[in-house]
Amino acid sequence: MDILSLWRPILEILILWSFVYLLFRLFQGTRAVQVLMGLTVFVFIFLIAKLLGLQSINWVMEKLLAIGVIAILIIFQPELRRALARLGQNTMLSSLLKEGGPLDEIVDACQMLSEKRIGALIAIQREIGLKNFTESGVPVDAKVSSELLMTIFHPKSPMHDGGVVIIGDRIASCASLFPLTQNASISKMLGTRHRAGIGLTEETDAVTLIVSEETGKIALSVYGKLTKDLDVDGVKRILKSLFKSNSDRFSLFNLWRTFRDGNELVHKKSST
Repeated sequence: MDILSLWRPILEILILWSFVYLLFRLFQGTRAVQVLMGLTVFVFIFLIAKLLGLQSINWVMEKLLAIGVIAILIIFQPELRRALARLGQNTMLSSLLKEGGPLDEIVDACQMLSEKRIGALIAIQREIGLKNFTESGVPVDAKVSSELLMTIFHPKSPMHDGGVVIIGDRIASCASLFPLTQNASISKMLGTRHRAGIGLTEETDAVTLIVSEETGKIALSVYGKLTKDLDVDGVKRILKSLFKSNSDRFSLFNLWRTFRDGNELVHKKSST
């Protein structure tokens, strides 16, 4: 009977944990994440003070929390508005994977860029936010389309240098600067565009697509590994595999499977 009575607190803990996790996911990649982390620590201190009966500290914390909530609502109004908008829509990953969605537009753009031998560097955000890298470029905030990507990377475009950052179904920025890989084992024949594509995936879990200006060949980098000489079908297959796995993160089994399949895919492609 005592064991059965535990279902209520367990359910409450699971709901609260899910809410906190969802909150961090919504604000991921924005400046509000650091504030949420600080607020979490603040709440933890408040609970400890209340548990130990420290009345003075408890009183101060209550007043600060009341003021802090109002301050957060005012300061982070844009982030809150965007987060609520995302909550009311389908997930970013489902929009990426749908037929004729952003992934198909990206692949079509890579095919046309490859045929015309126009250099390109495209980064697609996954779990880790790319806010720092979007801020280094020119803000775009436009729906992903192959035509727009072609326009951005056209040699006569003033924004063709640097990389494009794609978040969900939006082009967040162009002409963004990515960190160059410092891996000494990388071939000296690779240019700056390829090194930047690898460097970003060493620091984040993003996927980068690189089109060579010299050869027109398409390469893909993930987890710091570069897969070269891909055809269009190969690019589409890898992208859909990576993002489909990523959309199943709520299951512990699928989390393990994603890690396993991702590593196997990278090692397999790198060895060919």
